[in-house]
Amino acid sequence: MITTRPEETAKIGETLARDLKGQETGDRRQARTICLYGELGSGKTTFAQGFAKGLGIASRLLSPTFIIVRRYQIPRTSHLLYHLDLYRIGGEKDLQGLGIAEILADGDSYVLIEWAEKLEGQLPRRRIEVWFKTLEDGRHTWALFKKP
Repeated sequence: MITTRPEETAKIGETLARDLKGQETGDRRQARTICLYGELGSGKTTFAQGFAKGLGIASRLLSPTFIIVRRYQIPRTSHLLYHLDLYRIGGEKDLQGLGIAEILADGDSYVLIEWAEKLEGQLPRRRIEVWFKTLEDGRHTWALFKKP
């Protein structure tokens, strides 16, 4: 798929969140993990902002580039949205003390991970992957894959 404006990319994130929220069951056992891949400026944060909106989060989602993890309460639920930005992570050592395993195991949460390739060894088998790329003309492409 190709998007030409940030609003279109955000809308894709919003739609995915609404679809996932509509599929909720009582026994999830693990967080819903959405891994975002792509170069700098390819649309990952814009997608994440739309995703948060789709979950009903009214505040603007800020990229957690410098603090690594931000947590948002999803309105009218006990669910949380964790937004991880691993751009500044150099390796496994930088992840110690962040509680990543606990976040990924939280069955009442959604987890969006920008630069998910830096967490490859710890990602759950069941996840959604969204791949972003910027074309030479400035348009963005994206592809979504579900890992069963």
